Amino acid sequence: MNKIQLTIVACTLLLLSCKEKHKNTNPLGEPDIISVKIAPVSALEVPNIIQATGLVSTENEANYSFKIGGVISRILVDEGQFFRKGQLLATLNSTEISAGLAQADFNVDKAQRDYKRAVNLYKDSVYSLEQLQNTKTALDVAQKSKEATAFNERYSKIYAESDGFVTKKIASEGEVIGGGMPVLLTNSTQQNDSYLLKVGVTDREWAVIKLGQTAKVTLDGYPGQTFNAIVFRKLQAADREIGSFQVELKLKLGKVVPAVGMFGKAEIATNQQENALVIPYSSLVEPDGDKGFVFTTIGTDRVKKIPVTILKFDNEKVYLKDRLDGIDKIVISNSAYLNEQSTIKIIP
Repeated sequence: MNKIQLTIVACTLLLLSCKEKHKNTNPLGEPDIISVKIAPVSALEVPNIIQATGLVSTENEANYSFKIGGVISRILVDEGQFFRKGQLLATLNSTEISAGLAQADFNVDKAQRDYKRAVNLYKDSVYSLEQLQNTKTALDVAQKSKEATAFNERYSKIYAESDGFVTKKIASEGEVIGGGMPVLLTNSTQQNDSYLLKVGVTDREWAVIKLGQTAKVTLDGYPGQTFNAIVFRKLQAADREIGSFQVELKLKLGKVVPAVGMFGKAEIATNQQENALVIPYSSLVEPDGDKGFVFTTIGTDRVKKIPVTILKFDNEKVYLKDRLDGIDKIVISNSAYLNEQSTIKIIP
């Protein structure tokens, strides 16, 4: 046997020796034992509280605009500014509007003169009845045209229809704007009781929620404070953008004045009880949506993986829809390290 062959044999023996040592790391050849705790599965009546999130808004939103087009003369409020009902918010340049009113007055005056003349001529049998009626129609048209022009003049100014504040100022002074184009986006408020939290819920939750049900709301801008609310309105169609159904909660804020768009969380009490099995959160493994698994013991040293369906959960407990027939105890510790081949040791 040459040197090369001796070297190969020596290396092979060395590898086999290392492998053999690795296999015998546990000198007794026993599998690892995982210590676990077990607890009984309990059942109770769970109040059906629906949790949802959304954004603060107000009961009524309005986009203020001018009825006619023109050049914006003045905007008297800024973004975020509060206003009172009847307050003047914006005006158009009145030059063109005043000229239109003057022209309407002239047309009415001329039509009145023509009608008076036609009446006298009709009495003298110079005008026919048809000619008299035509001048009367011309007078009526001129008067109605004046009324329409005066109506447009009144709506060349924007007045607040209710108390509120400016959410966004879209146009600026000196800008040419068309009739009906929004100038100010506003939210109305009535002594601080018009604030809403608009939340999205599932179709099943929407069907359960009823008008007038109570809710508890927390706002991110006011940590540590909880506000009372009631279900004020249920929208009859799903939001196309996010796919959820919208429910509006009227907030009771006291002296707090939140910003529109502030994030909030709500717990809506539907006053319906549900039977559910309760397990510790630590016993749940491989959660995926409303599905998951728990381990139950077989004898004193083995476990079995059981699928479960989740009804709801919180920070400490998981509520199950399923009845775990024949199972009264589950593993509540070290569940993440287990599989059905694991050997366990039950500890107090």
